[in-house]
Amino acid sequence: MCGIAGIVDLDGGPVLEGHVHAMCAALRHRGPDGEGVYLAPGVGLGMRRLSIIDLLTGDQPVRNEDGTAWVVFNGEIYNYKELRRDLEGRGHRFHTSSDTESIVHLYEDRGQACVEALRGMFGFAVWDQSRKTLLLARDRLGIKPLYYTEMGRRLAFASELKALLRLPEVEARIDWRAFGSLLSTLYTPADQSIVEGVKKLEPGHVLVAQAGRGVRVERYWDVRFEPATGRSEADLADELRGLLEESVRLHLVSDVPLGAFLSGGIDSSSVVALMSRSTGRPVKTFSIGFRDADFDETADARGVARALGTDHHEKILEPDIASILEEVAFHLDEPFGDSSAIPTYMVSKLAAGHVKVVLSGDGGDELFAGYDRYRSEDRDRRHGPLERWAMGRLGRMMPRGMRGRNRLLHLSLPDGRRYLNRLTLYERAEKRQILRPDVFDEVARHDPWFREAERLSRGGHWLSRLQDVDLTSYLPLDILTKVDRMSMAHSLEARVPLLDHKVVEFAARIPPELLLRGGRSKHILKRAMTGLLPESVLEKPKRGFAIPLGRWFRGPLRDLPRDLLLSERSRRRGIFDTAAIERLLADPTRGRDLDLPVWTLLSFELWCRAFLDGRPAAVASNHGDVRHLAPMERNEARRALTA
Repeated sequence: MCGIAGIVDLDGGPVLEGHVHAMCAALRHRGPDGEGVYLAPGVGLGMRRLSIIDLLTGDQPVRNEDGTAWVVFNGEIYNYKELRRDLEGRGHRFHTSSDTESIVHLYEDRGQACVEALRGMFGFAVWDQSRKTLLLARDRLGIKPLYYTEMGRRLAFASELKALLRLPEVEARIDWRAFGSLLSTLYTPADQSIVEGVKKLEPGHVLVAQAGRGVRVERYWDVRFEPATGRSEADLADELRGLLEESVRLHLVSDVPLGAFLSGGIDSSSVVALMSRSTGRPVKTFSIGFRDADFDETADARGVARALGTDHHEKILEPDIASILEEVAFHLDEPFGDSSAIPTYMVSKLAAGHVKVVLSGDGGDELFAGYDRYRSEDRDRRHGPLERWAMGRLGRMMPRGMRGRNRLLHLSLPDGRRYLNRLTLYERAEKRQILRPDVFDEVARHDPWFREAERLSRGGHWLSRLQDVDLTSYLPLDILTKVDRMSMAHSLEARVPLLDHKVVEFAARIPPELLLRGGRSKHILKRAMTGLLPESVLEKPKRGFAIPLGRWFRGPLRDLPRDLLLSERSRRRGIFDTAAIERLLADPTRGRDLDLPVWTLLSFELWCRAFLDGRPAAVASNHGDVRHLAPMERNEARRALTA
């Protein structure tokens, strides 16, 4: 696991070593164990290393036999031993024992198609010196991040946005499409960052930059929901269990201690149960909780830990989090509206005190239809066209603010749009209220749900369409972003065995009626795990990893939103309508929940303070000079320079 960065000049112009080091310094938390740089005419590759596999010889960048191809890699390749045996049998010579080296030799044989043989999570770059070609690749599900930007004939890439902001050519201008998406969806788009001109390489895609041919981006993998027919439930459950056992076993490959996040729900409990069977010794498990019983799951996690015999650790999160919000916002890398990033940050900190790698149960809700909104949509879609028309007409006749109006308007929407409406934070009218007119005009030009609406319009079962949208948007842009950034903030590697692509491809073939049966979600997963988990876990109602932030905003943190959102610094930005923000915050004891709506605005303001306010026009060419950095960046850089 590492953080990677690099610059390529397609005309062969010089790349300053100081710029590569500056980007690497911004990624030190992703790899505190070392730094490596490769420089050649027209290229500079850099990485920060978190040592997990091959502690002695696994430093990067890694080359092929004759030094004509070099790779920097972030992630883990779980089938690397199998790949190595095959490559050595075909004459390739290895000089490390790392999973990284399998990539560069695969590239020699297969070019950009090398990604198709990889089983794991990854963001990597291969520089082909003989062809003057750069290959960037990101894993199929988007577990690991990868950003890039084109600067004329130069291309720069990095594991995090903040590393690219170290370059003088990258101007920190807000991308209004991304900002509008944030307000609606809680996150920025799949292909764009909050900074204009800085893009994300999407999951399941490669980018190829070549002298004389420019830059092209291509998809190499996409999930296909095509239910299998003619197979029994028992047969499918048995195969699913076998795939999960295999995936967990592969995800346990490590030269450092491992543990697991444990919430007490079926996803994390399944992972821990399978880990226990594979290791034959107590698994270290970690949970976070709250004194507010409506949000606390530590008792459930504790019960699972006792049943599985784990070495369990837990921490209760108090409403004194104001002191860590700046760090959370800094490590999130972009504004981010999901407040569960805060407990994820804290449980990662807890785990990092004991292990260097954790397994988590993320992905189970998308693969096996675990979200409550799937059941809600199942109920809502039973209303016929005439009923929906009548509810819409009645809702439009009711005055704004009248109880039940929004529910009627929601039920009146067409199937696909109704689901997206359920996921929307700030609707168009609400954006118009809170934004200054010129900002709203920019934001309103873009439909934040355009891509999701397109996927929802595809054929197939309605549940499969919803899963498809969540698997390709909500999962990588919210869930996996949160887990990656918050774990790596503490130099902790998080692995997600439920998202092994072979498991995902199999799950997409499970008939929908075996996922959601009679209001029972994850039916097939529960069948597969019967006998390994207590019945109480299998039938435990779904609870999200939520935080009582809205209640804290009404109590001990009441002044925090006003201090940030109504500050002079925020007003000077000229983005929000101050009077509208005043009304939103005027009486936090009544009205709509202040959790996600206010946290999303706070996250944006904290991001602006960390990365926009006082940002210099350029970085120093001497990477030892940290005077130009914002406070949080300066601390990171100083730690890097003294490591």
